[in-house]
Amino acid sequence: MSAVLAVEGLHTYYGKSHILHGVSLEVREAELVALLGRNGAGKTTTMRSIMGLTPPREGKIVLFGEPVGGLAPHRIAGRGVGYVPEGRKVFGHLSVHENLLVPAATPGRWTIEAIYRLFPRLAERRTSKGSRLSGGEQEMLAIARALLLNPRFLILDEPSQGLAPVIVQEVMRTVAAMKAEGIAVLLVEQNAFLALELADRAYVLSDGEVVHEGPAAALAADRARMEALAGVARAG
Repeated sequence: MSAVLAVEGLHTYYGKSHILHGVSLEVREAELVALLGRNGAGKTTTMRSIMGLTPPREGKIVLFGEPVGGLAPHRIAGRGVGYVPEGRKVFGHLSVHENLLVPAATPGRWTIEAIYRLFPRLAERRTSKGSRLSGGEQEMLAIARALLLNPRFLILDEPSQGLAPVIVQEVMRTVAAMKAEGIAVLLVEQNAFLALELADRAYVLSDGEVVHEGPAAALAADRARMEALAGVARAG
């Protein structure tokens, strides 16, 4: 499979603070890759670097075979990348339907009508303001906006954060469905075991460096390694 995303040697700073130290990773066609790590490991900064929101000072980012370093975020999105940021970032003063009208429509199977079929709850709340939605509904709306771009590659940053377990399962079923349709996915997720259930491969960051890369199933099966690398343990 060819690479949808190839990142090589990213060094990213916030002011004088050196956050990413030579991060390299790859996502292939129709593949779901999990990016794991403790809080503050550099996961969100990696996403922001890829999207051009916090441009790296060094390194190379290639999307669909073409370098995108230095491009504005909207131009990167225009290459076929859907980005669901941490915190959802829905427009609280707009209704659900108005939020769905914000993205520039891109031809493809994902229309507003298709979104309402995927997320019936959004159809029920279509006239509700974004600020009145539950966390789960806001996450659905954030994913829906990204899908309306009909992306070939989807980046999700902490989609389960702050959600009730039953809503987490619904959101993750949606992520799995995206992969099944052939969309490549890069998933940043604090719930490491949940992410590894869906992923083909995984990277683990620590202090802005990649400290592990390999098959997701193998990492999930090695509980001691998971605790050492990502600081997590399976409940119970």
